[in-house]
Amino acid sequence: MDIASTKSNTANAPLRINALRLYESLMTLAQIGATVKGGVCRLALTELDAQARDLVVGWARAEGCSIRIDQIGNIFMRRAGRDPVRAAVATGSHVDTQPTGGKFDGNYGVLAGIEVIRRLNELKIETEAPIEVCIWTNEEGSRFVPVMMGSGVYAGAFTLSHALDARDRDGVSVSEALTAIGYNGTTPASVAEGAPRFEAYFEAHIEQGPVLEAAARPLGAVTGALGQRWYDITVTGMEAHAGPTPMNLRRDAMQAAAQLVIAARAIALDHQPHGRGTVGSMDVFPNSRNVIPGRVRFTVDFRHAEDATLLAMDAALRARASAVAQEFNCEIDIQQVVYFAPTHFNADLVQSIRDASTALGHAAMDIVSGAGHDAVYAARTGPAAMIFIPCKDGISHNEIEDARAEDLALGADVLFRAMLKTAGAAVS
Repeated sequence: MDIASTKSNTANAPLRINALRLYESLMTLAQIGATVKGGVCRLALTELDAQARDLVVGWARAEGCSIRIDQIGNIFMRRAGRDPVRAAVATGSHVDTQPTGGKFDGNYGVLAGIEVIRRLNELKIETEAPIEVCIWTNEEGSRFVPVMMGSGVYAGAFTLSHALDARDRDGVSVSEALTAIGYNGTTPASVAEGAPRFEAYFEAHIEQGPVLEAAARPLGAVTGALGQRWYDITVTGMEAHAGPTPMNLRRDAMQAAAQLVIAARAIALDHQPHGRGTVGSMDVFPNSRNVIPGRVRFTVDFRHAEDATLLAMDAALRARASAVAQEFNCEIDIQQVVYFAPTHFNADLVQSIRDASTALGHAAMDIVSGAGHDAVYAARTGPAAMIFIPCKDGISHNEIEDARAEDLALGADVLFRAMLKTAGAAVS
């Protein structure tokens, strides 16, 4: 990482963050749960997660922030504003990681927010609205399901009791894990139960895909997030001997499933530019070399930016399944197991990101997020938007995940300006 080129920016431009400090903070946090391949393994609500939370909360306290922890363990670090009645302008993300995670996914959004507060204090800038940095619980969903748990409870996507009762593979519940690490807070966790709403919520994040890098653009103004429909599909035929059974008399579940695997890709290609279709998991029974498969279970993940198009993709999949079932003399059961509606971020906040980028000499590229983020749930409760920066080769959820120091700094600079504009401090 070449940080030297970003050092002078913060020294001479008051409305830029301290790039070196941001990068060093990221590297310090990355030591907690560091892996031999250069990544991070810091699963939600483990002792390592507690250490990461303690570190960041300590940094926030050192900057004079008050700390609030809610009943699902979400952390809210607040810098007071001049108007005590006004709702906070917030930012943040998560510090839990995948088992083979990287240094930047989630962590960047939290520490960019801490850097905003540090810089505000250095410049002695007061904002009308309070500034708040959030750490959301169990965003990754690697240890506990559902994913994006903390922000989901906050937005009312699922109940607090449902989340607290979730258990990991060892039978440990979320409630037990929160107690064990000392982050079982007492304040309301959902807006429906009295948790404070934000005036605005921004989230800075690595893209986790290759679009910005391929376009040679250092920053994306995220206009929304793709909706998602996930399916569990079971194809049932009849297992039989591979030698004696003629092709025209088979009930081959694998051949039928293969047609739907091909269809998932074709349906996505028919609905570009935002259509996505993925078969990520498959189980074959009896899974023997010389036995015609009698049952195949697999998953389909459809995504699109428009709900009407997602419904059209759903209809196309079901129509193809009906035809395949008849052609191969199999039964096909399709169960939708996940639905996220497409998210459209607040137009004014997106424009503030574009304006901040332009003021810094860059034209932000409009982009749609293909992944879920805590901002998706925050957007259900009030205005929200996201800032994307490139990650090397579009790789994330991987120990080799990487991002350039200058891009990390630019994204935080844009966050700084956009939050100042929204919170009521003048930006020149």
